[in-house]
Amino acid sequence: MPNTPPRTPPAPDTSSMPTDLAAGIPADAAPRNEYTVDELARVSDTTVRNVRAYQDRGLLAPPEKRGRVGVYDDTHVSRLKLINHLLARGYTLANIQDLIKAVDEGHDLRSILGLETAIGGRWSREHPRKYSLIELLQMFGDKASPAALAKAVDLGLLERDGLSFVSGSPTALAAGATLAKEGIPLADLLDAVGAARPHFSAVAKALVDLVVRQLDRYDPDALPPPADVPALVDAIWRVRPLAMVLVESEMNRALEEASGDYLGDRVAAIMAKKLGESAGNPASPRAAGRKKPSKQ
Repeated sequence: MPNTPPRTPPAPDTSSMPTDLAAGIPADAAPRNEYTVDELARVSDTTVRNVRAYQDRGLLAPPEKRGRVGVYDDTHVSRLKLINHLLARGYTLANIQDLIKAVDEGHDLRSILGLETAIGGRWSREHPRKYSLIELLQMFGDKASPAALAKAVDLGLLERDGLSFVSGSPTALAAGATLAKEGIPLADLLDAVGAARPHFSAVAKALVDLVVRQLDRYDPDALPPPADVPALVDAIWRVRPLAMVLVESEMNRALEEASGDYLGDRVAAIMAKKLGESAGNPASPRAAGRKKPSKQ
């Protein structure tokens, strides 16, 4: 088959793209391999059906026609590997279509993915951890009842993984285990988490609004201009840790107020009761120390 360069769009510029995204994207100077649709599917770790579907959605450029044969090249391999990578990251085909359209309109792919990560990426640096049922029983003892585990799953504190469980925050799970060992009923602790969840959600929404408000000056139905995206990403990453500092500070203040008011009232009530008993109880040590005058 003659090695005539196909008339497909060039792959995105990868000079500043992360290695994992740039993998498999050849330089313009590299010789281009050619593939039938079956060969393309095999080297791209996909199926012929997917290749056809991506073409129908405009995600993949059509092949060069040579008679009745469609000829693909390395630019198609690059695009398919990119699609596979984005699907693995949780993007839908509609999301990928928007990203590729943005690339075709001049956006740098790394900048777009960086903007998405800055806004929607995990705020916690914790890595999920898998726990066996035996490990949870060792942590919580007999308090890890089926009902408690089911409630923890409903709250999203644990996820089932076959016969095991996955915690998105091992630190929070360990804290819960410590509180349970200190005598706090696990059911009450889970009820407290459920009751506080809406309030945390409201706080989180307010803080996320602070972050994404950086986008308010742009058209809500379009991405910011390519030249603005890098600075916007940097600004959002600077705001994120400051939002967490604000949360911790305000939470500490609220805990101090709530615990101070509650414990202060509780201690005052106990002291008042004790003082009242001491003053009115003749059997108290103070009363017993006083002798009644004898009658003459």
